[in-house]
Amino acid sequence: MNLRQYEYALTVAEEGSITAAAERLGLAQPSLSQQIGTLEKQVGVRLFTRTPQGMTPTVAGRAFLVEAEAAATASRRAFTAARAADGDLAGELIIAVYLGLGARQLPRALGELRRRHPHLQVTIHEEPDPTDMERLARQGTLDMVLVHEIPPGCMFDIHALGKESYVAVLPQDHPLLRRDKPLPLQELAAEGWVRFRRTSKHDEYLARLLADRGLAPRTVGRASQISTAVRLAAEGLGVTIAPSSAVPDGFQHLTRPLRPALSEPVIAGLRRAPGRAETALLDELKRQDWSGTGVSASKR
Repeated sequence: MNLRQYEYALTVAEEGSITAAAERLGLAQPSLSQQIGTLEKQVGVRLFTRTPQGMTPTVAGRAFLVEAEAAATASRRAFTAARAADGDLAGELIIAVYLGLGARQLPRALGELRRRHPHLQVTIHEEPDPTDMERLARQGTLDMVLVHEIPPGCMFDIHALGKESYVAVLPQDHPLLRRDKPLPLQELAAEGWVRFRRTSKHDEYLARLLADRGLAPRTVGRASQISTAVRLAAEGLGVTIAPSSAVPDGFQHLTRPLRPALSEPVIAGLRRAPGRAETALLDELKRQDWSGTGVSASKR
């Protein structure tokens, strides 16, 4: 059993078929089938269920793939460390980000980093479920998290970046848009609200915010992405609250600040004993503006 076999199994699981996985890997289909069969014999259990529609991991297969992913990630990290020691930042950075957080700042930082180090790759886990976040952290898979608070059990060094401010997003032609003053949250309580999926940290924040003020507005819809919620609000489905930096371009005129002003801290959690790539990304993130204006600190 070797890392290449792990990569084969992970690719089959991602693609859902031997044919698509073989094409992606640049292998002949019979050769890949033989490799998966050999791996199953070595493990002693069926890892995949074969159907006319493709390949589906079994219960045992899903458990195997979790550890295979951790092993493959560790291998890539070892490669990254070796290249970094030689002066060239290469390999893969793996980051988990809460919904909407750093929607402008993180891409800017990563873009600048890759312009200087073109061999770097990045994988971003957007709004992982709490169980997924715990699993990724426990396995040591994550290089960095961008969060409001470090999840329990996650062993990261904490670096405060600033604050993320929140704004109300209103339908076009809504009477409250005529105001230049911040909107009291209570005035929005009578509106229908566009919320977010119940397992998201952003919806958890909204629920806590409303409950603390004794408000229980009517939920008229839920979205999994902030950009979708903003567009739904713009078209008149209801109102929503979003991090100011996550409001898509072209919709800022539909936003208003809130009274009292709402914000949460932005924290970068860096894995212990980080490599040069993670440290370089942290430096780029610190150069960004985290006051909610979306303007790079280096350009002010």
